[in-house]
Amino acid sequence: MKAKLIPLFIISLLWTSAGIAQTTLDFGRGEVPVTIPESYDGSTAMPLIVLLHGYTSSGERQDSYFQVSPLADDYGFLFVAPDGTRESGGNQSRFWNASTACCNFYGSEVDDSAYIRSIIDQMKQRYNVDDDRVYLIGHSNGGFMSFRMAYDHSDTIAAIASLAGANHIEQRDPPPNLVHILQIHGTIDETIQFQGGDIQENRYPGALASVRRWADYNGCKPNAAGREMRDLEASLPGYESGVLKFEIGCKRGGSAELWTIASGTHVPTISDTFSAQIVEWLLAHPKTN
Repeated sequence: MKAKLIPLFIISLLWTSAGIAQTTLDFGRGEVPVTIPESYDGSTAMPLIVLLHGYTSSGERQDSYFQVSPLADDYGFLFVAPDGTRESGGNQSRFWNASTACCNFYGSEVDDSAYIRSIIDQMKQRYNVDDDRVYLIGHSNGGFMSFRMAYDHSDTIAAIASLAGANHIEQRDPPPNLVHILQIHGTIDETIQFQGGDIQENRYPGALASVRRWADYNGCKPNAAGREMRDLEASLPGYESGVLKFEIGCKRGGSAELWTIASGTHVPTISDTFSAQIVEWLLAHPKTN
């Protein structure tokens, strides 16, 4: 792949003590936080991770919670944390227009799917991005948006990781390409319920139903297996999260997993390794179809 040089029109650039470059770029809606690892020199293609915040939050606040950008140097990936648009009413909270359930409460016609795709495309123009390793991480409304991106842009997205989000509720044909799916959900989440529910009478599927739908899209057999336990929640003892994998019979380039946080809430107290576990999972699931 042809090397791509860092552009000269970067608005600001600050090298942190860890060697990571923190910058902001305007992708059409204002400045967006972008992280460039110290090892980036344009000669080697790097993965790209896009973090999508929850309803009312922002890219900066979401990264402050998840702490993904500090991992960019250790794992060697480019990182972007964009903002959704503000609502026209109420508290003018930021949101993503992700699904009928979440979270376009004022009937906006904003096309966030196209906007996030444009961020990915512009990052590819400005930096040497590995086409097979474009990933999304989303929380809540950002998780809903990650599922939508996986469906709308299956040609580009290799894998997504959603915490407390959900897939679309309606039956659809499979997308043209395969996408690896990771859903993480707490069993006592009262905001986006583990078993599914509704927001203003608009239903969304449960965590397992979301994963099963994508397992089907990816050609996986319906029987899943529990493989391991993980420590994702700092305030709960031991390895509290079970891993359910749909991996038998999947087409090459597709899989689906559910990490269930027993007694986990909508905003869990994440463990010290929570984000590293997600990043490692994403990087182990490139696009191969």
